[in-house]
Amino acid sequence: MNAAFGFLALVLHLGLMLAAAPILIGAIRKLKARLLARTGPPIIQPWRDLAKLAQKQPVLAENASWLFSAAPAAAFAATLAAAALVPSFALGMTTAPASDLLVIGGLLALARVILALAGMDVGTAFGGIGSSREMMYASFAEPALVLVIFTLALLAGGTNLDAIAGLLVGGSQGLRVSLALALLAILALALVENGRIPIDNPATHLELTMVHEAMVLEYSGRHLALIEAAAALKLLVWLGLIAAIFAPFGIAPAGAPPVAWLIGLGAWVGKIAVLGVALSAFETSIAKMRVFRVPEFLGIAILFAMLAVVFLFVSQGFA
Repeated sequence: MNAAFGFLALVLHLGLMLAAAPILIGAIRKLKARLLARTGPPIIQPWRDLAKLAQKQPVLAENASWLFSAAPAAAFAATLAAAALVPSFALGMTTAPASDLLVIGGLLALARVILALAGMDVGTAFGGIGSSREMMYASFAEPALVLVIFTLALLAGGTNLDAIAGLLVGGSQGLRVSLALALLAILALALVENGRIPIDNPATHLELTMVHEAMVLEYSGRHLALIEAAAALKLLVWLGLIAAIFAPFGIAPAGAPPVAWLIGLGAWVGKIAVLGVALSAFETSIAKMRVFRVPEFLGIAILFAMLAVVFLFVSQGFA
């Protein structure tokens, strides 16, 4: 019965993630517009855009290889696989044994590398600029992510996300400085990985400032729909990851009946809403930084993550 519940929870979880990701993007755009005293587009506008793009044939460059055509589906599949490993309303899904932070980070990195290669495939200047900047950011972001994972592994005795969330859900670890520093580091990483302000502006098409948009500038039609869906899903995965690790309250434990899933669903929606509002307010109140300042920003994230490891290691040594 637990296996059946785990599979049902996985199916509902994937449906929830796929349905909520464009809504999250629409809600953030709407709230940012309201904060700027504008009306803004409807919250369901991203779903309308995806439906319109999915009905159109893609236009391919003459020198585009098979990689360019396969990259959108491959990037979306890798992001969806990562989404299947990050719990939302319940623990103990069928994918729980494979829900490893290193695997999740690897899948997201795979999607990033695929799009970077596709950006360079047709040989345009914008694609090369976007891909080079994306990989430069990744060279700083990935060490910080590894240090955050190491901090959580020291605390929980492993890198399984379900086990970490199950350990922290009861508050038995109390308030730790190391967890606060790891939270600051992963918040910075979420901004970088999703190309949000102040790292990148997802709403701009200025040649000298684009990063993610420069890589996918040559895409159109259903290929662009897959890329936009993957970007929205990636943002939701990062917010869900932060919620599962640093605010796991309300999530249904493994083996809980479906009635407990409703409480977990309400808690998850509330946490994602709070994070979305915080992201909207942050992006509205800050300007985009220069490209060459991003490594300094990521250097601070690495410093926070390193301090988290040191503080936790020292505190456990004295325990």
